[in-house]
Amino acid sequence: MTIRKIKEGIYWAGSLDWDRRLFDELIPLPDGTTYNSYIVEGEKTALIDTVDPTKGQELVDNLTAWGGSIDFVVANHAEQDHSGSIPRVLTLFPHAKVVTNSKCKNMLMDLLLIPEEKFLTVNDGETLSLGNRTLQFFMTPWVHWPETMVTYLKEERILFSCDFLGSHLAASHLFARDKEKVFESAKRYYAEIMMPFRTSIRSHLEKLDALTVNIVAPSHGPLHDEPHFILDCYREWVSDTVKNEVVLPFVSMHQSTRAMVDYLVDALIDRNITVKPFNLIQTDIGELAKALVDAATLVIACPTVLAGPHPAAVYAAYLAGALRPKTRIVGIIGSYGWGGKSVETLSQLIQNLTVEVLDPVLIKGYPEQEDFRLLENLADEILKKHKALNI
Repeated sequence: MTIRKIKEGIYWAGSLDWDRRLFDELIPLPDGTTYNSYIVEGEKTALIDTVDPTKGQELVDNLTAWGGSIDFVVANHAEQDHSGSIPRVLTLFPHAKVVTNSKCKNMLMDLLLIPEEKFLTVNDGETLSLGNRTLQFFMTPWVHWPETMVTYLKEERILFSCDFLGSHLAASHLFARDKEKVFESAKRYYAEIMMPFRTSIRSHLEKLDALTVNIVAPSHGPLHDEPHFILDCYREWVSDTVKNEVVLPFVSMHQSTRAMVDYLVDALIDRNITVKPFNLIQTDIGELAKALVDAATLVIACPTVLAGPHPAAVYAAYLAGALRPKTRIVGIIGSYGWGGKSVETLSQLIQNLTVEVLDPVLIKGYPEQEDFRLLENLADEILKKHKALNI
């Protein structure tokens, strides 16, 4: 991939990874991703972030074709999809210094074995002059690691935001043009990576309000030359506002739990509540995570296996507990043959959530008329809770 001009003297030099389908051996990537690396020319020149080691040769080729010299390599984040090619850049430009904060420096020394003398350490709000251009650094811890920061090019008002405000989306356009597609990809990315740190992100957005930003240049996905689009999305996602929605991950072995799920879905729809069911044997966990961003209620439905919940439901509950969405209400429904502790196990897995847990609906065998009545009551209770939230 050749370098691409953003503005005079400012270039994208990264890599499009069209084929990658799994990130961190965990996160599905249905649309691939990008590793965005940026050249900022001045009297001295900075390279802002690098690329995943698997694409390191592409970065080297881009820098060689560009033909200039790198004086500084800014490392906004130590994770290797951004930092992993720093050693190759330092080999190409042995005089260059790695510019980062002290926490990131220590991580890069551990992860990439970069010697300490190669670093120039910066603090929150500190600037670095390139001569006719100025970089300013702002610490943004827990977006999504403790050492992360963003870099602001003051003259052109470009925010190099690293993982913050990004998306796993490989696309031909340098800038976000298909807003609907970018929205879905960015929301999924937020859900999978950023949502556990919602409170921290809210404070970082407030910090950015003091800046004038003309372009948001993240390290994954398209750039934003209409920055209010992605910033407004994040403001909504990190807010406390929830929607009149129920996310319903489920698994069923012999159709008993499935009958309960189908009945509850219909009951909620009859009450004008949006329902998003996810069959856990088939679902994409990224889509499930994305649905959790806005939903007021989560209902987990599962059968009992060997006295406990089905492993797929355990995974869904663990995922919800780890991602910590702003969900307000949780319910548990399911079936059993002779007994078990499904409710207790699932309840422990979601104890990180600040939620009200409704009375479970757990039945023996296949649901009968009385069991369906309990599901009607559950739907009524969810409706009541949603009305109390003014949604």
